[in-house]
Amino acid sequence: MSNRAKIESLLAMANSAAQEAMALYEKAGGDVPSLDSTGPHPLDDAIDTVALKSAIRTLEGACGQICTTLAPPSHTAINLVQVYDYACVRVVLRENITNILIDYPNGIHVNELSKIIKVDSKKLARVMRLLSTRGCFREVDTDVFANNRLSLILHSENPVRHMVSLHVEACAKGAGVFYETLKEPEHAYSYDPAHAPVMYAIKPQGIEGTFFDWMRLDDSRRVSYHRSMRGLNGIMGSLAVLTNFPFEKYSTVVDVGGGIGAFSLPLAKTHKNVKITIHDLPEALVQARDIWAKDCPEAVQEGRVEFAELNFFEQVPVKGKDIYYVGHRQLRNIIHDWPDNEAALILRNVRQALGPNSRVLVHDYVLRQLSRKQAEVEASTLGAVVAPEPLLPNFGVGNMRSYQQDMTMLILHNAKERTLQDSLELATAAGLKLEKVWDLAEACVLEFMAA
Repeated sequence: MSNRAKIESLLAMANSAAQEAMALYEKAGGDVPSLDSTGPHPLDDAIDTVALKSAIRTLEGACGQICTTLAPPSHTAINLVQVYDYACVRVVLRENITNILIDYPNGIHVNELSKIIKVDSKKLARVMRLLSTRGCFREVDTDVFANNRLSLILHSENPVRHMVSLHVEACAKGAGVFYETLKEPEHAYSYDPAHAPVMYAIKPQGIEGTFFDWMRLDDSRRVSYHRSMRGLNGIMGSLAVLTNFPFEKYSTVVDVGGGIGAFSLPLAKTHKNVKITIHDLPEALVQARDIWAKDCPEAVQEGRVEFAELNFFEQVPVKGKDIYYVGHRQLRNIIHDWPDNEAALILRNVRQALGPNSRVLVHDYVLRQLSRKQAEVEASTLGAVVAPEPLLPNFGVGNMRSYQQDMTMLILHNAKERTLQDSLELATAAGLKLEKVWDLAEACVLEFMAA
């Protein structure tokens, strides 16, 4: 295939994916959203967005590959680093600008906004204009800004806002010293969670231990962190597991490291046939009980949920249940929070609880291979999805968040996201065998049985 033919093929993929996405929006709500949309689309809150995320994965991957191929290298290189979106979003979050704009549906002049938040109006205008250019906020008239569908995500009551805050605060601190930790003798070759870059960054403040130790030092930061984990439902489309995995065939589910119930609460509402056991540390279960009493009291009253203390490094979960969902407050697995030794220990403890027909579901990002040969082997033998040529086999930037998330794990926990091969090696060491890969377009669910 000639280089021009590759671009033409990518253009066709992009067009087809965009048409599919528009059709899904129209089917769900009657219209396609725009940058000027001032409220959420019905599809935004859908439980199962796998079809939409699959279309966007191809659309982003094809468009990104076209731009990188056709643009001068210097153009693309500077675009990799000249990124200040996070700094501007931090201003918006710290000053609750989205909340303020709720009272000004037709927009507010930046001079008036600056008086409310006590930030220089000329600097503030530059922040707002950059974000509006990104499609976050609208400049409805010269220096007059209003909310839109995207900026509403940053409202203080939206859990996704708390995940955004985690990145512009904690992750930004760790990213700023990442290179230094690669050279500093104590940190350079260590995978100790206490040596994560973010902990290196805040050590001058006298703070030691791990990221989770740091979270526990401040109640407001801890609460925001828990809320951010619930926000990942929307970011990842994680709740699609509830409609794509056949939970209706099973009667018992153990949520290992379940926290406040980001996975198990929706499970209880969607599959009332299932009895749920939530395992976590005592302090997490205190908050979980309160949330369940408010959000799903019928499950508590009917005995469809029980709470049991568990340290997953030291204890074996309740034995003989159907499904063991290895989850965390993030509605994804706890495995990515830990280096290989600790991760294997968690899985070995889960393995000891399995009955002959039990399943272990590990829900997380799976890093895709850029080697088409390896990707096609994984596709043919394990059911992993590989992108068609000439798109990069891992969908390119259409799957970029998984690689960015890998860096997030490194910066916050000195841990990592794993390739499918990494996960297989870890599972084998714990006495598990892979049965199936459930591709949910962003994350995957890896289904294991006892080996």
